[in-house]
Amino acid sequence: MPGPFARVPGAVTDDSGLRHLGNPLGEQRALASGAALAPLGDRAVLAVPGEDRLSWLDSLTSQALTRLPAGASTELLVLDPQGHIEHAASVLDDGETTWLIVDAADAEGLLAWLRKMRFRLRVDPRDASEEFAVIGGTRAALTAVAPAAPNGMPLVWSDPWPEVTAGGHAYATVEPHAAAGRDWSEAIVPRVEEERIALAASAGELNLAGLAAVEALRIAAWRPRWANEVDERALPHELDWLRTAVHLEKGCYRGQETVAKVHNLGHPPRRIVGLQLDGSDSLLPVRGDELFIGENAVGVITSAALHFEDGPIALAVVRRNTPVDAEFVVRTADGAVVAAQEVIVPPEAGATANVPRLPRLGRRR
Repeated sequence: MPGPFARVPGAVTDDSGLRHLGNPLGEQRALASGAALAPLGDRAVLAVPGEDRLSWLDSLTSQALTRLPAGASTELLVLDPQGHIEHAASVLDDGETTWLIVDAADAEGLLAWLRKMRFRLRVDPRDASEEFAVIGGTRAALTAVAPAAPNGMPLVWSDPWPEVTAGGHAYATVEPHAAAGRDWSEAIVPRVEEERIALAASAGELNLAGLAAVEALRIAAWRPRWANEVDERALPHELDWLRTAVHLEKGCYRGQETVAKVHNLGHPPRRIVGLQLDGSDSLLPVRGDELFIGENAVGVITSAALHFEDGPIALAVVRRNTPVDAEFVVRTADGAVVAAQEVIVPPEAGATANVPRLPRLGRRR
């Protein structure tokens, strides 16, 4: 379904929603500066009402939620018994219901698992996506929308990334972090408000940016996402996701033993890296394209985009022992692309290693 934004002049849409309006680089700049809003058609909304909701979610997930204040923003991971990431969600509670913003492709699986885990507790998770949409932007930009407030608390989730939240731990060793100063929030809005936003954009009263712009800003911020960076082997440590999605001092949950072992005693087998891509041939890799050092495959692309300041960039997951000064060749369907590495998670990550802070590489202009 194209959705209400298909009628906005210049809109290019697909099944995930509004991709762009003809100027992805300009849309990035407007979105980052607070001059545009982004309809997040690739997100879904789950609602978890019930008296036991926070303690129940706390017992099932990586995040400490029992005492989550109404209106506070956090995120959680659902892990398998071996500590691999199965699901991820942004979390906001209004005092009566906990709201989860999830990647649309993960919604059905996460909801089915939550409903299976209810037992006799007073919780009733449901998919609320038919009632609500998600709109993203800076906090200031989102003042132009009317978020849902079913219990008097406006449902606006503020992304904690890249801050290290209570109980978290940062593996990235560069200063400043690529996302320093990041301003990103997501509002849960009634479908009628989504329609109003589309009408206002069609009339030229609001500026919009597409999902392509949202993704480029996310990649530049080294921000992991379930739909892109997570595969069947992914551990939170590999993606530097301990900083915002894992509380290392909370009680028992599925996968906790692996999380603690890797963090305190071992090293994650893979690590996320940022890539600055050679743009001379205008080739942009896609998720799954392999990275090579010589003839040896050492990792895969998870996300890639053309950034309005940095040029062609990507995130990739590589073997832990891949040299930090290695230059890669990415093999795409249309040819090879040379890629310079920017270390996010260092090889020494884990074993509560104290590694020296490193300056960031200079940005492309």
